[in-house]
Amino acid sequence: MASLTASGARPGTSAFSGVNPTFIRYELRRRFNRQTTIFTVLLPAVLYLALFRTSPNGATLPHGNFAAWMMIGLAVYGAATAATSSAATISVERASGWMRTIALSPLTPPGYLLVKVVCSVLMAGVPVAIVGVLGTLTGAEADAGVWVTSLLVAWLGAAVFAALGIAMGLALKPDVVMHMPGLTMTALAFLGNLFIPLSGTMLEISRFTPMYGVATLARYSLTDGYSFSGEHSSLAGAVFNIVAWFAGFSFMAIRRFAKSTGRQ
Repeated sequence: MASLTASGARPGTSAFSGVNPTFIRYELRRRFNRQTTIFTVLLPAVLYLALFRTSPNGATLPHGNFAAWMMIGLAVYGAATAATSSAATISVERASGWMRTIALSPLTPPGYLLVKVVCSVLMAGVPVAIVGVLGTLTGAEADAGVWVTSLLVAWLGAAVFAALGIAMGLALKPDVVMHMPGLTMTALAFLGNLFIPLSGTMLEISRFTPMYGVATLARYSLTDGYSFSGEHSSLAGAVFNIVAWFAGFSFMAIRRFAKSTGRQ
C-alpha cells in the first residue's frame, strides 16, 4: 500500500484528491432523515415563533426591529445546530468501518474532512432559509442590505460548528454523540446572546463563547454593534472570536482524526 505524506495525501496526489460533486451529493442524501429534519427545520422555527414578540420595553434598533434581531439569532442557532449534527455523523462512520473503506478510495483524508465541512455547511442553509421566510411573514423589518449580509453570515458561520461536530464525532461514541449537538448548541446559544438580549456581566462572559462572534457579526449591520442596553461590541472582536474558535475546533478535529487513523 502506498505511503502517505504528512498531510494525509498519497505521494503524487493533491491533498484534496477524490473530492467530487457525486460524493458530495451522496453525503447530502444520507443526512436528510427524520432526526435531522427536527433539528434543522422544526426546532429553530418553533423557537423563533415563540420568541420574536418578546421585545424589551422600548427596544429600538438602528436598521430594523426586534423581530429581525431574533430572526438573525435563530438563523445562527439553526445553522450551527444543523452543521454540528451533520458533521457529528462521522462518529457512526468511524464505528461502522466506513472510514476504513474511504481510506481505500481515491479520496484523501483532507478531502474527506473537506467534504464533511462542505456538506454540513450546505445543510445549514436549510434552517437559515426557513427562519428567513418566517421572519418575512411575521413582520421582521430591516434594511435590504441587512437581510442579505445577516443571513449570509449566519449560513457561512456554520463552518465553525462543522469543525466542532467533526471533533465531537471523532472523540465520542455514536450512542453519546448523537444526543450532544442539540444540547450543546442550545447551551451555547443562551450564552452567545442568541435567544434573549444579554447585558452587563452576562454579556461580558458571552464575548468569549463560540456563538457570540457569529451572532454579533450577523447582527452588526442591524445594530451597528450596540446591545439593547447600549453596550457596544467591536467588529474586530467578533471576527477574532470566529477565527479563534474555528482554529481551535479545527485543530481538535485534525488531532482526533490523526489519532483515529493512527497517523500521529
